[in-house]
Amino acid sequence: MKVTMKEVAELAGVGLGTVSRVVNGIKVKEETYLKVQAAIEALQYQPDEYARGLKMNKSNVIALIIPTIWHPFFAEFAYHVEKELSKRHYKLFICNAEENGQKEFEYLQMLEKNKVDGIIGITYSDIDQYVSSKLPFVSIDRHFSEKIPYVTADNYSGGKLAATILLEKGAGHFAYIGGTNRYENETIFRKEGFYDALKEAGLSVKKLDMLEPIEDLEGKIEAFLLENPEIDGIFTVNDFMAMSVMKVSRTLGRFAPKDYQIIGFDGLKAASDQAYFLSTIAQPIEAMAQSAVGLLMDVMDKQVKETRIVLPVWFEEGGTTK
Repeated sequence: MKVTMKEVAELAGVGLGTVSRVVNGIKVKEETYLKVQAAIEALQYQPDEYARGLKMNKSNVIALIIPTIWHPFFAEFAYHVEKELSKRHYKLFICNAEENGQKEFEYLQMLEKNKVDGIIGITYSDIDQYVSSKLPFVSIDRHFSEKIPYVTADNYSGGKLAATILLEKGAGHFAYIGGTNRYENETIFRKEGFYDALKEAGLSVKKLDMLEPIEDLEGKIEAFLLENPEIDGIFTVNDFMAMSVMKVSRTLGRFAPKDYQIIGFDGLKAASDQAYFLSTIAQPIEAMAQSAVGLLMDVMDKQVKETRIVLPVWFEEGGTTK
């Protein structure tokens, strides 16, 4: 039979209201708190989270909107968000939006109806009109027109670093290959940093910058590489794009790092103890998740001290550079 709050109160020697205050996180005397906690543990009492949520107008659930669960970056980010939320006694609700603005809007409506307490969003759709600075919302890699707090890696410095590494390793003919989303986000600064670093060195860049969603990606990459056979230093918008370039290059009889060098962006691995898929500019995925959760808690508590958190990136050797 399920243990009741009344039984906890009787064992602790306090009133029912006192147990309720402890369970709901309302401050009581330290001595009283310890007695109630001891009774809860002794009886293995489990509060009714749903009823408590209704009473306090809270669900203790945070939604994470991601473009797709299939991408390793988003999957790893979700893992670290859940881990951080768990420490704070929150549950995670993952919203696989498939870059669909309507689905993202529906998740925002859920928040407004108090089904979740807050949202962390990696969004690449036209939802600016639905996002309000009054909503508990933290954005990843995207700055909205409203004063929405956001967390991002230092994409611009990452692009500059990629150019510097390729220069140091002897590349002389450079290319950028990536996709561009119709809705501006922080990832555009990757290519800008790459371009600027090479411009400062007096060098030009061949560009394959495709509007997303990209049709016949491998065909476009093949045509680009055939038109520019001299390219020996490539930077891509992310690791997945780099792997696509490497796949196409193999069909053309070219292999990294012997025939060309390539650097991706993200820092993806098959597992935490495995090597990187390729040479890459690594994002601090765990730190980004921790910062996003901490910032969201500040938004929910109306104690926001900063609205923009930029975290450093670094180079990881993965075997596709010399």
